[in-house]
Amino acid sequence: MRWLACFSVAFALLLSACSRLDPPENRGELVVGVRADSVFYREGTEDEAASGIEHDLAQAFADELRLRLRFVIARDTTELIELVQRGKVHFAAAAPVLAGAANIRYSTPLRESRQLLVEHGDSVTFDGDSLAGHSVETLPGAPEKRTLDQLPEGEAPTVVEVAAAGEVELLARVANRRAELAAVDRAHFDIAVNFYPDLVIARELPEKVAYVWAFHVDDVALQAKAEDFLARVRGDGTLARLNDRYFGHIRRINATNMEQFLGYLQTRLPHFRAEFQQAQLLTGIDWRLLAALAYQESTWDPLATSPTGVRGMMMLTEETADRLRVSNRLDARQSIRAGARYLADLIEAMPDATKNPDRTWLALAAYNLGLGHLNGARAIAKGLKRDPDSWYEMKKVLPLLSRPEYYFRLKAGRARGGEAVIMVENIRNFYSVLTRFERAYTPLDKLPEMISFPPM
Repeated sequence: MRWLACFSVAFALLLSACSRLDPPENRGELVVGVRADSVFYREGTEDEAASGIEHDLAQAFADELRLRLRFVIARDTTELIELVQRGKVHFAAAAPVLAGAANIRYSTPLRESRQLLVEHGDSVTFDGDSLAGHSVETLPGAPEKRTLDQLPEGEAPTVVEVAAAGEVELLARVANRRAELAAVDRAHFDIAVNFYPDLVIARELPEKVAYVWAFHVDDVALQAKAEDFLARVRGDGTLARLNDRYFGHIRRINATNMEQFLGYLQTRLPHFRAEFQQAQLLTGIDWRLLAALAYQESTWDPLATSPTGVRGMMMLTEETADRLRVSNRLDARQSIRAGARYLADLIEAMPDATKNPDRTWLALAAYNLGLGHLNGARAIAKGLKRDPDSWYEMKKVLPLLSRPEYYFRLKAGRARGGEAVIMVENIRNFYSVLTRFERAYTPLDKLPEMISFPPM
């Protein structure tokens, strides 16, 4: 019967080979495997498009190949690698390097991230180096599990694989005291701590996670094209701009301020949510972005007043309020609607060449500085051969508005451009948290096209 066993194995291999996807150029479609999480790839919904740095990179690669793009969502790392091994996808994006994975070839790393153990801030940190007697949760097939399994006998913890939706959800278990420790990488921790400020790093593990594109060993030609593409986006700054778009704003708000924001999310925001949603109807701007702006301006206090004379929920100047026919800047409804209209006007005033989300980030800077100062900064950017339509470039230029060698030539004069950068980055952070905890608003009668883009 030995011949029958050999035949069965050969037949299984042949069947597996025959069931693999045709090459992308034959299909007219590039099929990419990915795990959905809050860092690299966020699934689309009825109200919001898919987003994330891996989404944008894969789309750019597909566009370069002149192919349609389709994503296949894997439950966890193990399934993601299996999709490649079985030929069900052309490659896997945001795949962690797993030593010993059969029939897999990896691209050069797109990013590396330190492995961490994370605990609740009120927990008692374990003593010494030993993790014996402690329980650590990981995702199935995660690189952190392999690292923990390799600790010396007598120092290793009990490792529990949890089929959570992703690393952020795993960390939520620690924040909600449903788990003692979780093992994740620094990139996911930095995102999660914005949602759960009680999280702290208990220890750095000895290994890093390298995130790559993973190919089947037989797909040499496609991997070569991908390597050329990745080298090009590194060299021309595209990858740096994408990293800034998705990660440039994180870790800017300390835990105390984020705790206050999350508290006001429960106590203050409910009183004004409907007004922000009505402002979205008037302007087409996502109500959560307007709420993030209002929090940055006034911490959702309709009676807020600054020493410079700006007042109300959206901190309007008297001149802006008069132009927008606001009779009482301390009336929350009038302030929210006027602030939304003012932001919409600023977005409309941006040049056609400025695309979202940069268009909106620059308009938010103008909300703080005034359009004249922003245009002055754009002129400086052109003189420095920086892109005035890129937030990534402009947030390096705006602080120059406080230096006399730059502002003396500008009609608008001096401005605190560095403060505008901080304001916009804070708003990006608040908006990111709001998109996690608050649903998009879509009324029954469909809106005109809403100004929307991936949460930042």
